[in-house]
Amino acid sequence: MPRRTGPVVRALALLSAAAVILAAPTASAQDGPTVPRSAAENTDLWFVELQSPPTADGARLRTTRDEKDAFRREARRRGLKFTERRSFDTLWNGLSIRIAGSQLDTLSQMRGVKAIYPVGTIALPPRKKPAAPRLATALAMTGADVAQNRLGLTGAGVKVGVIDTGIDYDHPDLGGCFGPGCRVGGGYDFVGDAFTGGDTTPVPDANPDDCDGHGTHVAGIVGAKGQVTGVAPDVTFQAYKVFGCQGETTADIVLQSLERAYADRVDVVNISIGFDYAWPQNPVAQGADRLVRRGVPVVASIGNNGTNGLYSAGAPGVGNQVIGVASFDNTHTNLPYFTITPDGTKIGYDPLQDTPPPPTSGSFPMARTGTPTTADDACAALPAGSLTGKVALVRRGTCPFHTKALNAELAGATGVVIYNNRPGRFSGSAPGEPALTIPVVGVSDTEGALIDGRLATGPVTMTWTADRASFPNATANQISDFSSYGPTPDLVLKPDLGAPGGFIRSTYPVEKGGYATLSGTSMSSPHVAGGVALLLQAKPGTSPGTVRTLLQNTADPKAQAGAAGALDNVHRQGGGMLDIPGAVLAKARIEPSKLSLGESQAGPATRTLTVRNQTNAARTYQLTHAPARATGPNTYQVTQHDAAAGVAFTSGGNPVTQVTVPPGGSATVTATISAPASLADRGLYGGYLTFTDTQDPDQVFRVPYTGFKGDYQSIPVLTPTTRGLPQLARLAGADFQKVPPASATFSMAGPQNIPYVLAHLDHPARQLRIDVFQADNGRNWGRAVDLQYLARDATQDAFYYFPFNGETRRGNTPITVPNGQYVLRLTVLKALGTAPADTETFTTPVLTIAR
Repeated sequence: MPRRTGPVVRALALLSAAAVILAAPTASAQDGPTVPRSAAENTDLWFVELQSPPTADGARLRTTRDEKDAFRREARRRGLKFTERRSFDTLWNGLSIRIAGSQLDTLSQMRGVKAIYPVGTIALPPRKKPAAPRLATALAMTGADVAQNRLGLTGAGVKVGVIDTGIDYDHPDLGGCFGPGCRVGGGYDFVGDAFTGGDTTPVPDANPDDCDGHGTHVAGIVGAKGQVTGVAPDVTFQAYKVFGCQGETTADIVLQSLERAYADRVDVVNISIGFDYAWPQNPVAQGADRLVRRGVPVVASIGNNGTNGLYSAGAPGVGNQVIGVASFDNTHTNLPYFTITPDGTKIGYDPLQDTPPPPTSGSFPMARTGTPTTADDACAALPAGSLTGKVALVRRGTCPFHTKALNAELAGATGVVIYNNRPGRFSGSAPGEPALTIPVVGVSDTEGALIDGRLATGPVTMTWTADRASFPNATANQISDFSSYGPTPDLVLKPDLGAPGGFIRSTYPVEKGGYATLSGTSMSSPHVAGGVALLLQAKPGTSPGTVRTLLQNTADPKAQAGAAGALDNVHRQGGGMLDIPGAVLAKARIEPSKLSLGESQAGPATRTLTVRNQTNAARTYQLTHAPARATGPNTYQVTQHDAAAGVAFTSGGNPVTQVTVPPGGSATVTATISAPASLADRGLYGGYLTFTDTQDPDQVFRVPYTGFKGDYQSIPVLTPTTRGLPQLARLAGADFQKVPPASATFSMAGPQNIPYVLAHLDHPARQLRIDVFQADNGRNWGRAVDLQYLARDATQDAFYYFPFNGETRRGNTPITVPNGQYVLRLTVLKALGTAPADTETFTTPVLTIAR
């Protein structure tokens, strides 16, 4: 999944009727503080799911199309005004439409409508500068090199569908041509080059060429063959282009591409894009699940929101049948470098964006402006002339890169080397005014300390070069900091496993240099898709369920950085690092391949596992347990804890430490897992049930598990925020303004003169509704809002807004609420909640409708 340039618009809340633009009223003197509308997460694009299943689940095409015709007739009869975007029959039954928020309640309660969901959007990833080709170290991390060179697997005969920005099929490493007989044998462009999302009109055609680069990079990881070698270098591709050259795309376009991939009979699908903080009920996840059930493995990136906390995984990666993939950092990265005296040591660097490019020759003395313990190095003005003719060494931290570099430039520096203040490398940009006129590059913490140490004992000269080299990553084999946390809002274990995604070099459009470095779960997903292609070549006809089982059983969990060897969170790495030879050569498999334990409030969880012997000899497996680190109760600021669950294995009610499986047969064992006593309530814990073959100790199989400590419904949803939410508000210009009781009178004449309920959702919600009650006698005037499967807000300052235009419904009966005084009651049903005790409410102050 690409690293996004901005927040993904994915809200399930209502959008105000913005089609009517009115002059903003002057705010009353007693009105409350302004809340910026830009912080809201709303959309006017919606999926409408109809009652029958899609044709992939057995419905007749005539039935699904008749339902759509009936919907259109009923919508016209009820006076709904909307624009139809796309229609779906195969993997999902329904339509996508653009409609004003004021009509959504009527829409959701129409006859034949099963549910409505937002059509999320996703932005194109930021572009990276081209880099020299190198994929070998990443291939070695998953054993893809062993699968190719020792097992003779190349993916030959396997067709991979790539849903992305298209593929540059002119690239020699991807075949150099398009159509039958070419590596990129077919596909479709759903949008056209000029499409930017929003209101842009798609212009589809049969030519899925890539004018961005992301899809070409992904395809190269799956199966490039040339200067770069991908995981499965003999696969063929179907390219499905869902982005233009810039901008964003929408979920309905992605869902349509999944239906096209199904029609084209691909063998595996890779989708390195997604919609964050998603429930498995997301329509794209539903469509991907159905594709899997029809025999096509779907591999998807899990998301790049690791810094935004828990429950942040994206769709379709959260699909129940989909293989959701986390990212690990590559062991090496290929970088330009400069050398330093006295021995010519190479220092690899990343140029900072928004600064002049580094030179390719020239030698300069270096000077340091602080030490490796200076927190605010070069944040204040430096002595005039103190760096004249020198390249400054500056430690990262406290102030922006631009501030540090400008201070060095004003002191006479000819360049700036910024070194990290934490382990590993970094990339970034240094925008600002005035624009910098000297090159600025970033290096690792260890390289910075090395240069600083030499400067402490004498002069150092650096020499710029035009060359590149491979440099070790300090974060090698660690989960990438951007990789999203699970689990799903309904506590299903995600991601499923991981693969290299940080610092990956692959193919890029020829006109953009041919090769580039990108990071993201976008890059880890195609490693797994290529691994699936190799597995399908080795074991033709393997079902998608067995494919995921083998990949999870044989994955290799990795330790958490700085945790003295303790395994990283299961709800962040899933089964661990992809091990392709392990999956291909597995002599057994264990089902289920992962355990989602849910809440612990009812006591220990008991699960039965089936061990299936894939050989013609009896095999005995030693049963052990490997705990992983747990996370604390805070969703947004994740804390790490050493808290091991208790695990006991039994068979036939008796404790066991081994299980023997007959030739070609199966045996069962029961695991009872108790939440860690030392973990605070609302924490997430996990670990691995390990099955080691006593005759062949290299054959180790694992089943990851995760659970929630305590009562899941105890997590607050309507958490008050620094903005004073939840609250009753009105539009004041472009933003919202809190409405105190003294001025809570609304003429209902357009979006500037109706009430809004603003609410921050600190946790995913199963349902959200707003009911209208008469203030003096409590009479219920019906429901104004009724939505399901709401995602949590991306940040603690984000929120949803819900307009009330004076219209409600009671059953199928529309009601125009008369003038008078009312309160709006917002009710949230919590995730996995079933009872009134599992709800939270907010009631507005009394408001007056005075048309």
